[in-house]
Amino acid sequence: MRVYRVRAGRATSSAFFLALVLAAPLALLLGRALPPHGLGLVLRLTAASACVLIVPGAIFVRALGRPHTFGVAIAASFAWSLAALAGALALTFALDGRIETTLWLVGAFSVASLIPAVLRAPVPSEDSERLTIAGVAAAATIFAGAVWWASNTVYGDGLFHLGRVRKLESLDLTSLNVVDEFRHGGLHPGYAFPVWHAGLAMVARLANVDPTVVMLHLPAILTPLAVVLAYAAGAALFRSYGAGVATAAAQVGLIGFSRAGTGSFDFLALPPTVARALIIPALLALVFSLVAGGRRRQVLSISAASIALALVHPTYAFFAAVPLAGFLLARVVLAWPLWRENLRIAASLPAVLIPAGLYALWLKPIVDETVSHRPDAVERRRAITHYAGQIDVVHGLLRLAPETISRGGAIAVAGLVAIPMAALGGTRRWAAYVLGASLTVLVIVLVPWTFDSLSNAVSVSQARRLAIFLPIPFAVAGAASLLGRYRLAGCFAAFGAGGLLQLLYPGEFSYFLVVGGPPWPVWLALAGAGIGLIVAAIVRRSAPEAAPLWTAAVALSLVAPVGLAGLAYVKRDEPDRLRLTPGLVHALRTKVPARDTVFSDLETSYRIEAYAPVYVSAAPPAHVADTKDNYPNERRHDVIKFLRSGSLSVPRRYHAQWIVVAKRRFDLPLHLPKVYSDSRFALYRLTPSS
Repeated sequence: MRVYRVRAGRATSSAFFLALVLAAPLALLLGRALPPHGLGLVLRLTAASACVLIVPGAIFVRALGRPHTFGVAIAASFAWSLAALAGALALTFALDGRIETTLWLVGAFSVASLIPAVLRAPVPSEDSERLTIAGVAAAATIFAGAVWWASNTVYGDGLFHLGRVRKLESLDLTSLNVVDEFRHGGLHPGYAFPVWHAGLAMVARLANVDPTVVMLHLPAILTPLAVVLAYAAGAALFRSYGAGVATAAAQVGLIGFSRAGTGSFDFLALPPTVARALIIPALLALVFSLVAGGRRRQVLSISAASIALALVHPTYAFFAAVPLAGFLLARVVLAWPLWRENLRIAASLPAVLIPAGLYALWLKPIVDETVSHRPDAVERRRAITHYAGQIDVVHGLLRLAPETISRGGAIAVAGLVAIPMAALGGTRRWAAYVLGASLTVLVIVLVPWTFDSLSNAVSVSQARRLAIFLPIPFAVAGAASLLGRYRLAGCFAAFGAGGLLQLLYPGEFSYFLVVGGPPWPVWLALAGAGIGLIVAAIVRRSAPEAAPLWTAAVALSLVAPVGLAGLAYVKRDEPDRLRLTPGLVHALRTKVPARDTVFSDLETSYRIEAYAPVYVSAAPPAHVADTKDNYPNERRHDVIKFLRSGSLSVPRRYHAQWIVVAKRRFDLPLHLPKVYSDSRFALYRLTPSS
């Protein structure tokens, strides 16, 4: 009878799993039967995203043996989906295929994993955890509505990434250089292997929408996933659903509410934001789950998350190891008898570093071609001038300005102040992570010698981003678990603190630092982390923690005034004043053959390569990798020369076949065949005999 029940339970679990796997493609079919707007568009993008970013990994994770906690299983599914996508894309380039080839290969991976997944014995998970995750996702979906409404224009870096997605979606993938903006340019070291761009291209193809639509609205679709992954990381570290909710709330407050309401969630289609808001929380959830006693095979999932992170944003994979190293150091100091746990932390480090290191070796020749890598005196002066205010020069060495670290608004300041409070957590795991990670990151960015060495290795632009790896959400969650003991009084205190900090330090998010945040919380966090680690190691006592419900309530109370202030200022993106006209876009797609080179001014070129699968001759230097093959400044000078003289020898030097003139900005009559013209633009054909 018992054997029969076990088999019946396994059959029921397998049937339920198959139903979940089939739900995404069935929803996609339904969405494609509806008009590509409104509910139909939401359904298309949601289902296509699930088919690309969740379902392949979920099948493999079940075949591998999924983690006991549902949140960590979602993190592992996301990591393995990206890893599978990377492998399929590599084969596609090797086979000179198209994006359909990648889709078929990912599908084959999913089907091959399906049989062992169905045969695998089910892993029980708590109903309460599933309900909590459902509640977190539901709340995040409401917030996603604001993200959807606010996204109205692709601009800035989004145009750079849209161009890569469009080429992947439209062209034969014969070389990694296919996605470049220049026909004979060099690979961008940050996006040399375009795995995330390929994922967006696959979503566009499955949903049967233009890549522009994906860039605009996929951030809203991914917002619930980002919040759930933040919850998973917090719940895995604290072993508490309340702390998971607190971590997710702090994350939304830090990168969303504090930044004009929706903040970084607007950019969840861009690789840097994906790395920060999706892949890093997934990686941390897997590490914390392993440390807490997870199966050893989770090391494989950590490596999958690491390679995904390295491919999407290379430096972040190494930066992610910095707080983990601090975690190991603090855990050894605070709980050295727990040697098995410390070994698990130690095992996670090579699981992160080895895949990232192997990719870095492949990437090294490309990085060596960039001007910012091991810069000379001229490039160093340029970086100091460009990031004036964000970095300090101390005796000729660079360090990150404290005002840059605390500029992130009320939740950033609250998290920095909360870091020393982790000493009250004593020997608890979360206290070791908050103290150790904070101390390690702050020492590197604030000590001139270490930061200067880091900036020489990875550039000032990348080195300053190490500060985002401070465990701010976890520090807030830890403080909430301590303050939650006072229940309603703790909630009122947190709400008042959040409101006061929002009034005093609303944050500054301009590209160039003007005022910055207060420096005192940064120095308090550095001193508090160091002293707190020593005190916790000596006292070795832990203050009692609140019930999970009150932990979540205190964190939500802290974030509430920040959220109210932020959402009150949510507004739609301003239209791009330099946008291409629909007629020109249509002409570029129908009259200009794919892969041809179009010559125009910098801003127009930047948009041309975003909206048509063509190459350009120049683009704004700020959006171009400064390599020997790209030479963006020289290209800029040539464009200026052409706009002043009208000499056709300049575009011919770049083997351009077409010229676009922005007529309202440049009076440049050309005696060439005019293929298209409207009130703002003219498209000319440039032949060798012209």
